[in-house]
Parts: sequence; C-alpha cells; structure tokens
Amino acid sequence: MDSGEGKRGDNWGVETRLVRGGLMRSTFGETSEAIFLTSGYVYDSAEQAAARFRGDEPGFLYSRYANPTVAMFEQRLALLEGAELCYGTASGMAAVFAALMTAIKTGDHVVASRALFGSCFFILTQLLPRYGIEVTLVDGPDLDAWRAAVKPNTRAAFVETPANPTMGLVDIEAVAGIVHGVGAKLIVDNVFATPLFQKPIALGADLVVYSATKHIDGQGRTLGGAILGPQKYLAEQVQPFLRHTGPALSPFNAWVLLKGMETLQLRVERASANALEIARTLEKQPNVARVLYPHLPSHPQYELAKRQMTGGGSLVTFELKGGRPAAFAFLDALDIIDISNNLGDAKSIGTHPASTTHRAMPEEDRLRIGVTEGTVRLSIGLESLADLKGDIETGLTAAAAKA
Repeated sequence: MDSGEGKRGDNWGVETRLVRGGLMRSTFGETSEAIFLTSGYVYDSAEQAAARFRGDEPGFLYSRYANPTVAMFEQRLALLEGAELCYGTASGMAAVFAALMTAIKTGDHVVASRALFGSCFFILTQLLPRYGIEVTLVDGPDLDAWRAAVKPNTRAAFVETPANPTMGLVDIEAVAGIVHGVGAKLIVDNVFATPLFQKPIALGADLVVYSATKHIDGQGRTLGGAILGPQKYLAEQVQPFLRHTGPALSPFNAWVLLKGMETLQLRVERASANALEIARTLEKQPNVARVLYPHLPSHPQYELAKRQMTGGGSLVTFELKGGRPAAFAFLDALDIIDISNNLGDAKSIGTHPASTTHRAMPEEDRLRIGVTEGTVRLSIGLESLADLKGDIETGLTAAAAKA
C-alpha cells in the first residue's frame, strides 16, 4: 500500500477486524466502503506530483500501483492474517506466480510438495524450467524427502496445505525449519484452510498466498488474490514486480472482496460444520472407498491437522468405487449441489478433478498424489444439512449402479 492509512485495529477481535479493519472514509462520511473507480489521481501542483513520485509525500499515483479501495482490502486481510503487509492481485494464480518469481532467479532451485492445483503444477514443472530454474517435487508429508531435496541454491519452497484436492497436509513449522536452513523462503497457499483456521506465518512461513476468489468472496462473483508477508520484503521485492508487470486488483473487485470479508467467519464456520458431518456420513457408505477430511480421525495426518488447523475447512474429497463412470453418475444425479470447478462458495459444488482441475496433469502424477478416476471433491456451502445429505444420498445411489 502506497498511502492512505486506514483503521488498523491490531488489538481488535477477529469479528471486528473482518468488519472494520482498514476502513478509510472519504470526506462524505459514507457507511459502506467507497469504490474508487479511478485509474489515476490529480495533484495540487507540479511540485506535489514530483514529490509523490519521489516518495517524499504520501498519496496515490496510479491504480496499477495502489488504490484506496484496494488498500482497504489489503489492510483488512493483513489484520486477519497477522501479517505486516498485504498486496492484492488480480487472481490467486497471479499471487502464486508473483510470490515465486520474486524469490528466485535463473540458476536457483525450488522445492514443492507434489500435490498441487493444476495451474501451480504447470508453473513449477513447465514454466520455471524454461528460465533455468530447477524444480524438485516431493511428497509433502515426508520430512525426510524435504531434507534430501534442499540444496545450497534452494531459494524457495512452495506448499498447498491442505492440498487440492487430496487434503494432504504439510507440516509447515517443520518444513520452514528445513528450508530456512539453506536460506530459502517458504511460500504457503492457504486457500483451503482460510486465514481463520490456519496461520502459516505464525508457524514459520515467509509468504502466504490466497485466491480471494474462493472463501473471501464466497459467493462466486469475482476474481482476486493476495500475497502477505513481512513489510520489508514485500515492499522491496514484491511491490516492484507487481507495479511493473501489472496484475492489479480491480477496485470494484476489491470492494466485493471487502464486503465478502464481513461475513467470512460466519460462512466458513457454518460450511465447515456441514462438511464435517457430510464427511462422517460418507465414511459409512459401502460404495465409498475412502474419505479425506482433515478433522476426520481417519485422515492419515489427523494429529497434524488438529495441531495446525483450528477447523477442518469446507472441502471434502472422497473416492467412489467404480471409477469415472461412478463419479460421473454421482455428479449427474445431484439436484442441489452444482457441478463446477470453483470452491469456497455459499452454494455447494461438486467437481471431478481428474477430468477438470487436474486434467492437464499427467496420469502418473495424478495417481501418485491420489487423484483417481473415482475421486470427487465437494465444496460444502450453506444449504440445509439435511438437504445436502439427501442430495448426496441420491448421487450415491446412482453411483452404486455403476460400481
């Protein structure tokens, strides 16, 4: 943020931060945050313009650099995360790419957990190697694999935890200790856990990234992303990259995300409570091979999940017996739950990762992380729990006929 100090509220509770954090009112005294739909700003004099560009006087210059509405969003999310600074981006993938590219250069080495969203997998395995950056993928839960993978020139480590869609966890504190030993920065994609249920910076992460498109908006309206971390690093390394490459968050989108944050806790807690009950129900179904939910005792990393996450989140992944035919039959039979590739919405959503979000990943890699043809990911929303259970029962009946 270049200027415009809003209400910080470091001593406020979470609920107050979500509603009032970063609030800046104009001279009109508006109740709702203002949308500053402007590309540029005017100055009282040529000397004031020069002073702004020199950095001698605070103030906004250009909305690709910073904008008052975007600044409010950034401050509010930084408050929630417990980070010194936040920069908004046009999408979650813009945040991931910027966080990686500002930490590395040609000749450097990156280590990442193998269980990745399809676009993250592309950046790490296809894009970065084109520019002379070596990438090693490891099984995220295997700390010995992390220790073996790091090199003297390792400069960044990237993890999704919980991972998309396998719900695999990475021990953030342990991996931070390993990669910090060689001077690397740990970047954590915290989108599944949300800033409510997991605090990567408190566990040792250097940077946290979000697709604000997901739970932060939470109603399927707009795109956005964010990078959070230390003031000095973000201001000196990340800000120039964002300024000059241009993945700016739209002021209107920032306003939508601000309004989404006001109800974030209410939505996420309700959706997560629904998700836990649905996970428990799915475990009892004979045509379900396995259920993956972090706060389910059967999860292979349940103890880590309870230690690292204060809630299990709104995503449930399960594997149907019968492969793709059963998975497609399940999804096609649903009446309430929509088929879509989004997540974190107030509406419940079902996805077949192998044919959508992870389609571009080679089959061998998909199977290695546990994404089979029978894998279904549910993003649980705010509908009646009884209605959701009934809809899922209908889907399971259809899937059983294909098993």
